[in-house]
Amino acid sequence: MKSSRLGRSGVEVTELGFGGGPLGGLFSPVGEEDAAAALAAAWDGGVRYFDTSPHYGIGVSERRIGGFLQGRPRTEFTLSTKVGRVLEPQDPAGSTDEGFAVPATHRRVWDFSRDGVLRSVEDSLERTGADRIDVLYLHDAEEHFEDALREGYPALAELRAQGAVGAIGAGMHHSGMLTRLVRETDVDVVMLSGRYTLLDHRALDDLLPACAERGVSVLAASIFNSGVLATPRPAPGAHFDYAPASPEVLRRAERIAEVCEAHGAALPQAAMAFPLLHPVVAGIVVGMRSAGEVRRDLEAFRAGVPAGVWSDLRAEGLIDGRAPLGA
Repeated sequence: MKSSRLGRSGVEVTELGFGGGPLGGLFSPVGEEDAAAALAAAWDGGVRYFDTSPHYGIGVSERRIGGFLQGRPRTEFTLSTKVGRVLEPQDPAGSTDEGFAVPATHRRVWDFSRDGVLRSVEDSLERTGADRIDVLYLHDAEEHFEDALREGYPALAELRAQGAVGAIGAGMHHSGMLTRLVRETDVDVVMLSGRYTLLDHRALDDLLPACAERGVSVLAASIFNSGVLATPRPAPGAHFDYAPASPEVLRRAERIAEVCEAHGAALPQAAMAFPLLHPVVAGIVVGMRSAGEVRRDLEAFRAGVPAGVWSDLRAEGLIDGRAPLGA
């Protein structure tokens, strides 16, 4: 699988990355055997970039991914995690866990301070069993952006200067805030959630041009927009950005699917291929929870999309005229 370097760093990622949210029990439980099988299927399929976070199942995802990778040569994979929440033990009786189906043995405490960042990294290294973190992101800082920018970023830059991490950046859904981070700091990469997809092109307004100017790489996450683009036709009750898709969004997704089918392609294939057509996008990160899901995503990723799909979508005004569509 093709790899790309992140910004001016020495860190490389495969164009398809494994998103660790589902392995933390996002929305529904995932057993240990299913998690291990999903990771093995991804590895066998050539995936060598694995992304996780303390937030994902309050450490469950980090432990599972770390445990799997401990049996693989360290030079053959790239591991990323995130900072911004530290985990504090608590009594899990009667509590719930922010969308993750795991026992709420810990609570998350927002902390973008230097001490919080350093503690988070130390805890993540312990949970993963890794000798180092390759890529470190400020995570979900939308409501804490000034703290993340003024305190969290310098801590990440310090770790990079020490050689403790190879590349630094932020993972958020707010393209405007990420744009400010790109313009005011020296990050290597940003992980953009749901804002450069077949249904949402808003990153063309600010973030993608800024990254092109500054030499910053983008990793596109949530490329299926919470599920509406994950099946050949939008499923009944499909979600868009974690809420039920509106009739307008469903109609748009249906029409994109029709155009894909007219060229012998499927909607998920186009959803995976579209972000990678932009030169600043180094890869896509897809959350996967089972070996079967991994294999389906790998098949869609490898299938390719005929050029006629893009030209027809653009002709119908379904793709922004500014979006690069390849040769």
